[in-house]
Amino acid sequence: DNGVLLTTYHSQTNIAGTMAKFATAILLLAASLSLPSARVSHDGGSAANSCHAFSPPAVAQTAITRITTTRSSNSVLTASSLEQGAASKTATIDGDDDEKEMNSESSSTKSLTQRIMESTSTSGQTGGAGGSSTWDAFQRAEANWSRLKSSEAFEYDSSNGLGLERNGVPPPPRFVTDDGASGDPRSWAKLRSQSESSTPLDYDVVLCGGTLGIFVAMALQLKGHRVAVIEAGKLMGREQEWNISMKELDELVELGVLTREDVEEAVTTEFPGCRAGFKNSEVTPLEGSYFDNGVGYECYTPAVLNLGVSPATLIANVAERFRSLGGIVLEGTPLRGIVVSETFGAALDVGDDKEPITTKLVLDCMGNASPVGRQQRYGRKPDGVCAVVGSCAGGYDAETNLLGDIIYTNTEIQDKGSNGQLQYFWEAFPVGIGRNGNEPGSSDVKTTYMFTYMDASPNRPSLTTLMDDYWEQLPVYQPSIADVENDLDVRRVLFAYFPTYRDSPLKPGWSRVLAVGDASGIQSPLSFGGFGALTRHLERISGAISEALEDDLLHKDDLGEINAYTPNLSAAWMFQKAMSVRMGQSVSPKFVNRLLATNFDVMDGMGGSTMMPFLQDVVRIDGLLGSLARSFVADPAFMPEIVAHVGIPTLVEWLGHVSMIAAYNALHLAATPVIEPFVNKMGDPKERFLWRRRMDAWKFGSGNDYVFEEKQ
Repeated sequence: DNGVLLTTYHSQTNIAGTMAKFATAILLLAASLSLPSARVSHDGGSAANSCHAFSPPAVAQTAITRITTTRSSNSVLTASSLEQGAASKTATIDGDDDEKEMNSESSSTKSLTQRIMESTSTSGQTGGAGGSSTWDAFQRAEANWSRLKSSEAFEYDSSNGLGLERNGVPPPPRFVTDDGASGDPRSWAKLRSQSESSTPLDYDVVLCGGTLGIFVAMALQLKGHRVAVIEAGKLMGREQEWNISMKELDELVELGVLTREDVEEAVTTEFPGCRAGFKNSEVTPLEGSYFDNGVGYECYTPAVLNLGVSPATLIANVAERFRSLGGIVLEGTPLRGIVVSETFGAALDVGDDKEPITTKLVLDCMGNASPVGRQQRYGRKPDGVCAVVGSCAGGYDAETNLLGDIIYTNTEIQDKGSNGQLQYFWEAFPVGIGRNGNEPGSSDVKTTYMFTYMDASPNRPSLTTLMDDYWEQLPVYQPSIADVENDLDVRRVLFAYFPTYRDSPLKPGWSRVLAVGDASGIQSPLSFGGFGALTRHLERISGAISEALEDDLLHKDDLGEINAYTPNLSAAWMFQKAMSVRMGQSVSPKFVNRLLATNFDVMDGMGGSTMMPFLQDVVRIDGLLGSLARSFVADPAFMPEIVAHVGIPTLVEWLGHVSMIAAYNALHLAATPVIEPFVNKMGDPKERFLWRRRMDAWKFGSGNDYVFEEKQ
């Protein structure tokens, strides 16, 4: 299958036994489960001030991103199965970029979703989440979701070598190989020829997947490396906006990846900020705390995810400047495989009609559907899933289309019978206001998402069920709409599911191959990843990769230090657990809303120094411990119910990660200033590299990479 994906690897790694024991000793801090369990929106965000009570109705957002790997000229397919060794990445599909599929059924027999999809324009669609909205793409996504649910995880014993069936289990797909007896012969031949003749490899680094990879490529090109980007189709961004805050864009400007002119040209929407709200029923405006009004709590955060940027403009400008600096973009170049010589280099098979490409290092920027990741996670079923449905449409009330929703509920947990119980969340962003002369209140266009967290059990609901619920509940969420089919001018219907894994970020399985961005799972398990997650790590990752290239530290053990364990990322797994309900589990319908309303009320009271890092996908020990303690005081009777919901083993593991956050925080604040001057003077490049990566891990793993603005 040609592949592109919509996934978010989720993180949780094993901790030292001593930390787990320590965590057990403090189990009485059950308030830990009152952790700020909010979902961080796709592309992160920052805010200028703390939340405060707020009443305006919701608005809209769209920002799921994804990178293409191999794809045909007219379609992009995301489909992988456990049966074919893609257990780690079963996914959604987007396809048919250029034409709608004709259907002979009469309109009277078609579902609401099918009628709406077949009436939308197919122009301007691309690969990626939200990039395609055809009925055919939705049907294929449904088929793949069904296949994932019905699949069973398995283990494959590769101790006697790959390529053989073990106990009835077929071998994994061999997309990457370091075995000279397998892989593309032409790729091996070119590597041998260049080695024997002492001919330099074609490039220092090749990035596979250009939609977000172009930003990494630009950062490395600025550091003086010979860089190429290969993209299966045309390197271009979709028309639909990515949402982000100015803080993330400023970081790219500081790195030189963007110019201030790029930012001004690319930002097409700007609004003041976003609401967060958790309610058992739709009541807007809502004042007071959960226990005061018996409904829920809502607050407003300025300058978080309040910019809509044009991916098409942004990517085009970066790609043009990348080329002007000597970078190479190879479009229409699908990747078929990678062969690795640990001591010399790697070669990429890009088709029988093209010469293999050789390089010192391959960066996997192919998103969460990467065939590299599928091979590494062979036989695994995801630990969790975030399923998302939505639409970008006109027809909403323009006068109230002024603000966004970053995370919002207006119903209790939904009992779907044999499909289990689900808590539905909403988010939304206005489109086309605040820039280019488009005043607030002038646009009736917004993007709305409904999403939920669950596992991939066989009985979980279909995408069709979720989409039906979305259309049914949208008028309650957006009261200016009474009849979705007649009142809305739907531009795109959006659908995706994101398999999640606890062992992220993904360590390299081979030397000279490193996953970055969504392919590595560096984003929080609560977010959809994408552009915002990349911006927060780009300086760290590009600097570490540059050092590895300069000092020839490209063994998988060295590269693994770049994707090191970060406890705050691993701790975020608990947040998703708290917002989902296991099959057969008994829980109060108000559980999630009570939990989140209490926590956001507490964080709101603690101010912007707590709320803003969390909404920007950063967990810090100061905000976390403070919110835990205050949540326990605010609702002590709720603690036993929380413990029962997530389970003691999960709680103990989570407390271990929290302990490690505290340890990393202490190491960053106390040890790094002392040892950094000595590390920089080390004569051994490998030791220097490893110590710098440790200091990076302490900084990012404790959330100390977050830079507060003075007014915060």
